[in-house]
Amino acid sequence: MNKKVAVINDLSGFGRCSLTAAISVLSAMGVSPCPLPTAVLTNQTGYDSYYCDDYTDKVHHYTEEWSKLDAHFDGIYTGFMMGEKQIEQIERFLDRFQKPDTCLLVDPVMGDNGAAYGIYTQKLRDSMRRLAERADIITPNFTELCLLSGEDCTMAGQMEEMNQRVETIREMGIKLCNKENKVVLVTGVIYDDPDGGQCMGNVYITRRDCRMIAQPYLEGSYSGTGDLLASTVIGGVVRGDSVTDTVELAGRFLQKALRDTITEKIPRNDGVNYEQFLGMLIK
Repeated sequence: MNKKVAVINDLSGFGRCSLTAAISVLSAMGVSPCPLPTAVLTNQTGYDSYYCDDYTDKVHHYTEEWSKLDAHFDGIYTGFMMGEKQIEQIERFLDRFQKPDTCLLVDPVMGDNGAAYGIYTQKLRDSMRRLAERADIITPNFTELCLLSGEDCTMAGQMEEMNQRVETIREMGIKLCNKENKVVLVTGVIYDDPDGGQCMGNVYITRRDCRMIAQPYLEGSYSGTGDLLASTVIGGVVRGDSVTDTVELAGRFLQKALRDTITEKIPRNDGVNYEQFLGMLIK
């Protein structure tokens, strides 16, 4: 198959997220990951202390050297960005390597749980929205969906009914479907099921379709789950699977990993025990 995905994200020594997650997932799916680090961290930012080396001034070297190789990518996946200046560098990378047959997935890392991250600025939002407009698939959580669409991040708490929540998410997602066949995949939506339990779902939105793809909710929040989901989605699409089938596969994969993580009492910052379940992704 020899499919290649350029993975533009940070590299964290501890936390099992970002490039660590993407490289292992894509490799298991039979897709070659080509990492471009946006930053190198001793450990992901959820820990009390970490060191971060900003790679903004190194991104152009990748564009130049990979251009010399006449590289072609079947997919490009962008994640954590250090700021608007780095996004400008990534846009130059896309100008060179994003072709009509290249699937671009943008994970607009800006916030979670109703609040923006510390690096967030209005300029970053504008730059991230510009990047998201170029994408074929974007994978915001609800907070990031609000930031991209200009809505109040705290509004999720006001939407108690599931139908109202999905409809509101759909309305915001449609605003971001700026081109035909674009997919907005809103991740980590928690809701009560009719039997009194809880589910966590991902809302799949296109101009013509909206559906919830859900699994039973397991208590807890762990580093890297969004990275694992996004990596599985871009890997699946590149190898010819549909987005919905791949999201369902990612859900089953993460369920197994999360159950084992909870059983083993792994600290949330250490991420999920996904490695032993990578075989589920092999086609």
